Parts: sequence; C-alpha cells; structure tokens
Amino acid sequence: MTISFRPFNLKFKHPFTVSGYSRTHTPIVLIELNHNGQTGFGECTMPPYLGETQESVLAFLQKIDLDEFGSTFEFERILDLVDSIAPENNAAKAGFDIALHDLFTKLNDTSVGEFYHVPFSEPLTSFTIGIDTPESMVQKVDEAIELGFKVLKIKLGSNHDHEIMKGILNVWKGPFSIDANQGWNNKEASLDFIHYLKEQGASFIEQPFQKEDLHASAWLSERSPLPIIADESVKRLNDLENVKDCFHGFNVKLMKSTGLREAYKMIKRAKELNKKVVTGCMAESSCAVTAMTHLSPLADWVDLDGPFLITNDPFSGVELRDGRLILHPLKPQLV
Repeated sequence: MTISFRPFNLKFKHPFTVSGYSRTHTPIVLIELNHNGQTGFGECTMPPYLGETQESVLAFLQKIDLDEFGSTFEFERILDLVDSIAPENNAAKAGFDIALHDLFTKLNDTSVGEFYHVPFSEPLTSFTIGIDTPESMVQKVDEAIELGFKVLKIKLGSNHDHEIMKGILNVWKGPFSIDANQGWNNKEASLDFIHYLKEQGASFIEQPFQKEDLHASAWLSERSPLPIIADESVKRLNDLENVKDCFHGFNVKLMKSTGLREAYKMIKRAKELNKKVVTGCMAESSCAVTAMTHLSPLADWVDLDGPFLITNDPFSGVELRDGRLILHPLKPQLV
C-alpha cells in the first residue's frame, strides 16, 4: 500500500463568517492510498479552531509508514498505528481514515454504510447561513431556497441576533436550527431568546457558550425548551463521558473525531446515553461529506452542506436532490 498527499484550498462562494472569525477559503490536504489497482481518496480540512495547518498535516502524514503491512490489509491495526503516531492531529488522522475506508470498501465491493450496517436512507440536510449583515443573510436564505434546501442552520452570536432572525423568518417558513459557535455569554438572555426561537419553530441550539464553560451549558440544558447540542465541547469518543450531563446531544464531525471509525463509535455511544446526534461537517469537499453521508441515517439531524458552499470541489460524489443527500460513487474531478 502506498500513500500520497498534496495541499489544496477550497474557495467559498461567499465569505464564511461565524462568531469569532471570517474567511474566504479553507485549507485542506488531499490524500490518496493505492493498493492492488484501487485508489482510496481522503481529505483533511483545517478550520482555525482545530489548530492544525496544511504544514502540520503534511508533517504528520509523512510519519505514516505502511511498509510493515506489505500486501496485507489489516484495517484496524493500520488505524491504530496512525492514531498512535502523535496526540491530537485529528484532521490529519481523519483524512487518512477516510481514504482507508474508501480503499477498503472498493477492494471489497461494499460501501461504508454496509460495512457499519447502517440502514439506507437519503437524509435531509441543512444549509448554513453564515453571519453577515441582516440583509445579506436574508439573501443567502433566498439562495438556499433556489438550491432546493428544506432545512436551515443559522449562525448567530453577533450583536444583531434578534434583527437577523426577524429578517430571516419573514422569508423562511421551514425547519431551522441555530448555531451560536460559542458566541453567547448571558445565560438568562440566552434562555429567553431560546423560548422565542422555539415559538418560531427552531429544532435545536448548538454550542451557545464557550466550550470550556460546561457549567453554563449545563444550566441552560436544564431549563431550555429546545435541545442544546455540543459541538466545540466535543471532539472524540472519550469527550462524551466528560460532557454528557451538560448537553442534550452532540455534533459528530469527521475532522474532530479522527474519522469514520471513531465517528461511528461516538454515534453509537450517544444513542446508548439517550442523546441526540447531529452529523456535521467543516468546510469540506464532496470527499469527506460523501463519507459522512453514509453514517447520517443514524443521526437525528444532518448538517452536511460543505460541497454546496464552495466553488472548486475537487470531487463529485454526494448530490442534493429536493433537499436530500443522494449518494453516488466518489470521483475526483479536475478543478
């Protein structure tokens, strides 16, 4: 088995703004694993808060030595080896994990969903409305409607949250969720706002407070009429036990969790804890989003809109049809 990789930049259709930062592109690293005439494709995506860069990912991937496996395909042992190379580096590990799953399923004429015994479905996915001026966010809602999305995820955490919601709700009558990206800081005001959002039809609230402020999250979860979902407060499987009493559910993402293997374990454990699950993504191409779509029938809500926010997707794979994710074989394309 041989590995190759190269840096690439995904370009956003619009500047992508959340509480804390704004960006026009996101750096990624593309991975290829080759074995017995087949190629598995993977992707490492590095949003700012993960603390990884293209340079750190490339340095990590250069440490992976697959020579000891020869012609054998020891799936679990390979992933254990990669995870043991160094702590953290979750996105780098996720990209390798995605490529290995892609290669393994091709060699065995199966799919990720079949491998993990996930029931087949074509889930609805939300479309993310990044923070902008209230007028621009309404325009983005119009774009979501034109694209065929049936669900929105609205980014809040600015000084104009109430104004933003009033404008959006004038044009959007479908289901939606709120992602504050750690941008709220007043418990009582947040609770009052959540009561208003429930009346307007919101489904859940994601990461309202700073990831370390578990006391505030627990306080809000005890009182909120809507589910409070952890995102930045949770990365890997062990994190679930640390925050399970502070949230109603978890947003599971490949780049946080180190990939499909651990993401599946997190979803399974969340269900054992009677918690809600969101399958989410960073700003990812069709490579990573297609991979996570295979696990999404296990989720309560799906937020996999990455390929529809960028202009230069290096792959074709998952398709949006009437708001639902339709899986197709992943293929690289020239961009």
